[in-house]
Amino acid sequence: MRICRVVGSVVAAQVSDRLIGPTYLLVAPATVDGDAKGTPMVAVDAVQAGQGDVVLVVQGSSSRQIESPDSPETTDTAVDAVVIGIIDMIDSEDSVTYRAADDEGGMM
Repeated sequence: MRICRVVGSVVAAQVSDRLIGPTYLLVAPATVDGDAKGTPMVAVDAVQAGQGDVVLVVQGSSSRQIESPDSPETTDTAVDAVVIGIIDMIDSEDSVTYRAADDEGGMM
């Protein structure tokens, strides 16, 4: 799993029949402080995350095993990344480095 920040959304007018329905988010790897760092990637949203949320993302074969009531099953589809959780707090080295309640306006 990776910590990422939602930095945008992706809309595709045409997709494979197996990928019709889910929301696609643009997520960037994030630090333990919740700051976006690195190259963004597209991920299927299984938890109704929004712009600026700090999220948990699975990639590779793990992303093809997710079932969610809010998102179509991704088993055996051409999906490489799925948002599987919205992070409320990160505690690193006995210190809270990120708290969603403190994250107004999308960035700390």
